[in-house]
Amino acid sequence: MTRETLPPLHLVLALVVIAIWGTNFVVIKWGLEDFPPLTFAALRFTFAVLPAIFFLKRPAVPWWNLALYGVLIGVGQFGMLYIAMTNMISPGLASLVVQVQAFFTVGFAMLLAGERVRTFQVVALAMAACGLGWLMIHTNGEVTPLGLGLVLIAALSWAGGNTTARAAGPVNMLSYVVWASVFSAPPLFALALMFEGWPAISGAVQHADAGAWAALLWQSVGNTIFGYTAWAWLLARHPAATIAPLSLLVPVFGMGASAILLGEALTSWKLTAAVLVLGGLAINTLWPRLMQRRRAAA
Repeated sequence: MTRETLPPLHLVLALVVIAIWGTNFVVIKWGLEDFPPLTFAALRFTFAVLPAIFFLKRPAVPWWNLALYGVLIGVGQFGMLYIAMTNMISPGLASLVVQVQAFFTVGFAMLLAGERVRTFQVVALAMAACGLGWLMIHTNGEVTPLGLGLVLIAALSWAGGNTTARAAGPVNMLSYVVWASVFSAPPLFALALMFEGWPAISGAVQHADAGAWAALLWQSVGNTIFGYTAWAWLLARHPAATIAPLSLLVPVFGMGASAILLGEALTSWKLTAAVLVLGGLAINTLWPRLMQRRRAAA
């Protein structure tokens, strides 16, 4: 049975997950100081699989579904995101831009399920697009056109992963993510060998310090295992309309953590872009709920 109102402890748990997902962009930056991006991504999904796969039953979904999700999230989302974050986009801006996956997810629903576009979605998309356009005008050392493009590819892949997971039906999300990660690590290792080379991979593994390994484990255990488990637990007990809007806080934590821990400047142009993108996301997420409440009150 789901509940509309979040009890205080459930709200705290949701905020902890959001804080982990938001600050994780800083952790990624720390890990990339020692690991090449594709190697870092491959190791992340290796530790997401091992040893958890020995304790979780494979979800009752087709292998192709698991494989597609694994490649989209592993290579498409995190592979591209990690490459972009090697000096092509700051962690705070990456945490903001990648959230446009919400619009790509809506687009896939319209394309595949025949859902029609609604006026509020057009307004929300236009607002977010203005924010991205504002970032492109102000490309500098903190964001380059290539970095912005790679993060948008990551967002598109994330949306594809969301659509694939939705097609799987109701499943244990933790089990689903762990088993799908079996298909994430191999192509990432192959790409790492192709583009980064074995000397770079072996050198990083041998010389990475404790902080880099902690960042890697945080990616696998904190961000993936704990984050997905807790979020799925909350979604099982509360309506998605109650839980989903909280994800709008991810860029807030991401940009805040980057400013505090990495000294990323929160300039006026950056805050303007954040307001536009987050405003579009808020309209896209909250408008249907507001209209539903209005109709219920009427």
